[in-house]
Amino acid sequence: MTVTSFRCSAILFDLDGVLVDSTGSVDRQWRRWAQETGTDPQKVSEIAHGVRTVEVIRRVAPHLDAEAEAKKIEQREAADGEGVYVMPGAVELTRSLPPERWGVVTSGTRHLAPTRLRLAGIPTPTVLVTADDVTHGKPHPEPYLRGAELLGVAPEDCLVIEDAPAGIQSARGGGMKVIGLTGTYPASALSQADAVVQRLAQIRIEQLDSAQGFEISIRSDQA
Repeated sequence: MTVTSFRCSAILFDLDGVLVDSTGSVDRQWRRWAQETGTDPQKVSEIAHGVRTVEVIRRVAPHLDAEAEAKKIEQREAADGEGVYVMPGAVELTRSLPPERWGVVTSGTRHLAPTRLRLAGIPTPTVLVTADDVTHGKPHPEPYLRGAELLGVAPEDCLVIEDAPAGIQSARGGGMKVIGLTGTYPASALSQADAVVQRLAQIRIEQLDSAQGFEISIRSDQA
């Protein structure tokens, strides 16, 4: 049995693909939009996960009004709860943490993110950084740096759990340790993470005293 351990003062979670499985809704609405706009759906699919909607549109359809199109897609996703599920172990993991020691950093909007959390049965955390709260989205480090700032924790004392290469790059760029979660992408695509797990149940959290924070253990025998 192999055990990997980290020390941290707070944990920042990505949302889609980590706490919530929204793949069905996301793919459905992106395919619908691609068909309506004559955009190559394969090109969209290759870059859509973990990146702000407005930035995806700017890359695949620069001739369109990205802000208007992004708003349309996000509204459709918020209204489409079919195929949106809580990720196994997400409720237990978030409930094991003090509310002031964890947050969510997502590429979704402030309109969409609470809807997804509600569908999954996860309370909206005090610290929620969305696409609307930053100038630069993932893979830029700004989103995770903003999350650490709101938690009042130094970036190097934060641990991030991510499922997408863009998110891992964002967190690493901010000086944070990262656990990659497979599912949206295979382990080979998450190689920049400090550790990779197949499911959240592999992660164990032990709360130390207030000065030391948490001991995070990853057990490979549960993969």
